[in-house]
Amino acid sequence: MVVGLIVVFYTRVVRVNPTTVALSFLLAVLIVSASWGLTVAVFMSLVAALAFNFFFLPPVGTLTIADTQNWLALLAFLFTAVMSSNLSERVRREARAANERRLEVERLYTFSQQLLVSENVVELLNKVPSHVAQTFGAANAAIYLIDRDRVYRAAGDAHFITKEELHIAAARSELVLDHARGLSLAPIRMGVRTLGVLAMETISLSPETLEAVASLIAVAIERAAAVEKLTRTEAARESERLRSALLDSVTHEFRTPLTSIKASVSSLLSEGQLGPEQRHELLTVIDEESDRLNRLVGEAVEMAQLDAHEVRLELEPHHISEVVEAAMEEAKPVIADNPVEVRIPPQLPPAVMDFGWITKVLTHLLENAVKYSSAGSPIFISAEVKGDRLITNVADRGSGIDDLERSLIFDKFYRGQSQRYRVQGTGMGLAIVKAIVEAHGGRISVTSQVGHGSVFSFGLPLAK
Repeated sequence: MVVGLIVVFYTRVVRVNPTTVALSFLLAVLIVSASWGLTVAVFMSLVAALAFNFFFLPPVGTLTIADTQNWLALLAFLFTAVMSSNLSERVRREARAANERRLEVERLYTFSQQLLVSENVVELLNKVPSHVAQTFGAANAAIYLIDRDRVYRAAGDAHFITKEELHIAAARSELVLDHARGLSLAPIRMGVRTLGVLAMETISLSPETLEAVASLIAVAIERAAAVEKLTRTEAARESERLRSALLDSVTHEFRTPLTSIKASVSSLLSEGQLGPEQRHELLTVIDEESDRLNRLVGEAVEMAQLDAHEVRLELEPHHISEVVEAAMEEAKPVIADNPVEVRIPPQLPPAVMDFGWITKVLTHLLENAVKYSSAGSPIFISAEVKGDRLITNVADRGSGIDDLERSLIFDKFYRGQSQRYRVQGTGMGLAIVKAIVEAHGGRISVTSQVGHGSVFSFGLPLAK
């Protein structure tokens, strides 16, 4: 059609010399070659050569050529048209290939970013096949690792390749492109060591890209394994440090009352003549330190029961004011030097709780407030309803807790950095409190300001 338009234009509209016609045909061939490819351009070159001969080379209207120079002009035109078409097609093909490489590089970058998200080997291996399939447009993808002898697949057809085939491909450690099945197999290597094989149900990627994808997976696996190993090492080191701190703390806490009891008993046995007041004082020390030792053992037992979920709660509706009175009575020897102000409205509805265990919660919070407050500093207990919860608060004006330690104080055996040597304790009190509150389906939190005190709050479900 293009050749026909050129012929009509130069025979009916404008009269020009054969050279101009030949250049017009040649330009049209180049345009067609760039748009539709080499085959169409070669066909058009032949049609244009025939039209050029028939309509523009003398004798016009025949396919014969009288002048030898016109033969040369026709052959030169045909050769130039075909060669130009070929060159245009080559440029077009190279541009298309360059664009495909650019897209593959962009996909490789996206894929590498996805691999950096996970630092756990198992999580990474479960996600990688899906990332491969989504990023590179594969119908299915699978990874087989030799060390684990396991196949990790994307969410697709699990039977597109068997485990035995993957095992054989990993053993061969060669790049395989199975065009009959549309399957690509790329070995996953770290240096000269083969970790496994990547299988993709696509052959659209270049071998270089397949090898790059497999190399990225190998690097990601090694990185995740290194991070996981480092994390385990750090956890083991931290566990050892906590174990040492725990042993030091528990040993100190148990040894202190035992030392006092031993010294008092030794004095009673060795001294020949002791006055009534001295004997009473030593017996009082034995009694108080025995109670302290009994309390330490009780806390350890409570923590063990709560951790093992062996505690059965007797949940019944109770008014929080009753629990506060019981807790204050139990903590009376501890809070004797600190005034406690109770701000509980009488119209508060009852909450569902185990009376005894919630009493322990308030007792621990009161003792904790006293430990970290100066003598004579007031302690405040308040309660309010928020939604379907009864929120109870225990506030003090002690030293406060900094932001870094606020998330750690409910951990077992943790004690504040600045107070652990000044204040006695095992660090189990707040951990017990948290476990009891969570067993009730509640949550405990703390707000604090260094130098101004802390407020511990826990919520319990209201009785229906």
